Order: sequence, then C-alpha cells, then structure tokens
Amino acid sequence: MKALTESAVRASFINCSKGEAKRLAVPRDLDARPWDDLDFLGWRDPGAPDRSYLVAERDDGPAVGIALRFPSRQRGYLHRSMCSLCLTTHPGDGVSLMTARKTGQAGREGNSVGLYMCTDLACSLYVRGIKTPVPGGRLQESLTVEQQAERTRDHLFGFLDKLSG
Repeated sequence: MKALTESAVRASFINCSKGEAKRLAVPRDLDARPWDDLDFLGWRDPGAPDRSYLVAERDDGPAVGIALRFPSRQRGYLHRSMCSLCLTTHPGDGVSLMTARKTGQAGREGNSVGLYMCTDLACSLYVRGIKTPVPGGRLQESLTVEQQAERTRDHLFGFLDKLSG
C-alpha cells in the first residue's frame, strides 16, 4: 500500500458523511506506518472505544475508507477466535465482529454488513510475521506469505463490495 496523507484518508470514506469523516480521529503517525507491509490501514478510535476505521487501496481505483463499529462488552460483546480476513486466531477479545454501515439509501436505512476481524486491525502484520499473536495464533500453511496477503486482500475486498451492494 502506498503512504496516505491525512487529507487522502479523510476523503476516502464511503460510509459516513463528509462531516463525520472530517471529525474522525486519524492516526498522527501516518508517516511512521510500515506502508510497504500493509494491505490496508486500520486503527481504533482512542476517543470512542467501539469505533475503528479501515482504508484500503485497490489496483483499479482510489483508496476506500470505511467506519466500523463493534459491540462493547456492555452490549453483549460478540467475538470468536479466528479472524475472517487473515485467519489468525486470538484468545479472548482479540477477534471482534466489526460492522460497517452500507453506502447509499441502504445505509441511511440502518443496514450494515459485518465481518469477524482482528480487533487491533493488524492483519497485514500478522500475515507477514511482523507482529506475533499468542503461540498457535498463526496456522502453518503451504501458501507463501504473498499468497496469504493476497487472500487477506481478497477477503477484505469481498467485504467492501458488500457495503455498496
């Protein structure tokens, strides 16, 4: 993924208003991110513990950003142990059901799509072995790291496609 500026990140959001995108908390360390190792930029909002954001690039278009929510423990926290994007397993609350409001009229009517993801949104780093989950968190695979990263991107793009469908 190529490096993004704060303005590019804010302009990428497809499932929130321009005002919401302007107010969201963009990471201050964008220039320090390991862009060459990222399949997408993901971060949690430090001021809103139930919100996260994700920005991805496709070869055929501009960056696409989405606002995500996940239930807090008080609302019946939903989790499972394996991330649907990178297939990394985590104990406890390391994987969460993240939901994104759909785009257009469907989103304005409250429709959303969900996917179980690493709660810290570090899937790219887990796939590449840069960040290590607890022992046993990554399954031994015969796929190369690049093939695993491609699979992660395919799963992500499938999720993004459901937001506008």
